[in-house]
Amino acid sequence: MTLPNLNDLYLFVQAVEHGGFSAAGRRLGVPKSTVSKRVAELEDRLGVRLIQRTSRSFSLTDLGRDFFRHAQASVIEAEMAETIVRTHLGEPSGMVRMTAAVPTAQFVLADHLAELSTRYPKLHLSLHVSDRFVDIVQEGFDIAVRSHQAPLPDSTLLQKKLAVHSFFVVASPDYVRIHGEPLRPEDLAGHRAVTAGPMDTVWKLASEDGEAVVVTPRSVLSADEPMVIMKATMTGLGLTCLPTSVCRGALAEGRLIRLLRDWTAGSITTTILMPHRRGQLPAVRAVVDFLSERIGA
Repeated sequence: MTLPNLNDLYLFVQAVEHGGFSAAGRRLGVPKSTVSKRVAELEDRLGVRLIQRTSRSFSLTDLGRDFFRHAQASVIEAEMAETIVRTHLGEPSGMVRMTAAVPTAQFVLADHLAELSTRYPKLHLSLHVSDRFVDIVQEGFDIAVRSHQAPLPDSTLLQKKLAVHSFFVVASPDYVRIHGEPLRPEDLAGHRAVTAGPMDTVWKLASEDGEAVVVTPRSVLSADEPMVIMKATMTGLGLTCLPTSVCRGALAEGRLIRLLRDWTAGSITTTILMPHRRGQLPAVRAVVDFLSERIGA
């Protein structure tokens, strides 16, 4: 039996990961017809149908799904073999595809990307920023960076916690000068607040001593985007709760003041997720180690 051509396996995997021949062709910079023809030749060589094609749909057959898992593993192993050689010849190189939600990209990742590029000039980071749910396996990503308050569900993905950011109660200096500074959590009930949404009516605060208090601020504006919340708070509209990943810079510059310094309002965790095999690629490991060093610190 003749073994499949590795290039054909690669084109097949790209077509599946990107949901069609056209998308794979655009990603690879080759004509759609080339991808379609090579995948058809792969099917002919195997004597089986891997993909069901119509003018409106593209889906794997049952056998095609099984074949895809093994083909994808073979492609990743080949990438690892190549990058291991490159690693011995010099620093990590090649493309690493990463995805993150908008706030995570803005407040957690953006400040470190220039340093990453400087440290690894032969490495190209492709960052996809989107608030939609991204299936990193099916869409061919190496890394996802996710910020979450609830634990992530169990999955086959590797998980590596980067950092935990506490929520602080903050306000602008002008707001505190005009409205006074709350000295106890109960004082928040009389203050104007910028909240994270219409349903964000209750704040649960915990002290360093383990005391817990529930307060109800008087919301004057709600928004579901942290940059908007922070900018509205900096204008003096009201006080708010923000994670340190978002407000650290504004606090350092004096544009915001932390209130109730012995109290926090929960936390948010930033975690890296990776498909098992892609997490072994040297270029991917270099990015993960760098982010662990910079963000974890």
